[in-house]
Amino acid sequence: MIVKSPLGSGLSKRSQSTLTGRIQGCRLYGITEPPMAYAIIETGGKQVWVEPGRFYDVERLAVEENQTLEISEVLLVQNDGTTSVGQPFVTGATVKATVLAHRRGPKIIVYKMKPKKKTRKKQGHRQELTRILIDSITVDGKVIAGA
Repeated sequence: MIVKSPLGSGLSKRSQSTLTGRIQGCRLYGITEPPMAYAIIETGGKQVWVEPGRFYDVERLAVEENQTLEISEVLLVQNDGTTSVGQPFVTGATVKATVLAHRRGPKIIVYKMKPKKKTRKKQGHRQELTRILIDSITVDGKVIAGA
């Protein structure tokens, strides 16, 4: 299968095979096209690509479980091929989410050692996380995507 590149014929055979494999992998899992609407939000100092109906683990938020949350720090909104990019945030765009649970991430071992000095320090860390379910993406009061 030869895939036409939007960049022309500038792709190497390896890149074409990788692209072909990705397309076939999408078909294998029933994904026919990219999501219709998504947003990129900022929370906990990180940027997260979110879609309605999916859940994400973000840095711990000070919100009780089963409560709704409205995130106004939306950096980008894409809907049916039209993209709105904020500077730094998209005006009038919000993402509504429901807090499912407060969790802890996997344990990470921090091990520091100085050779030939008999200095060793072992420390563990588990990040505090909040699992949120994205309910809808709204732009200027109009819901463009909902779960």
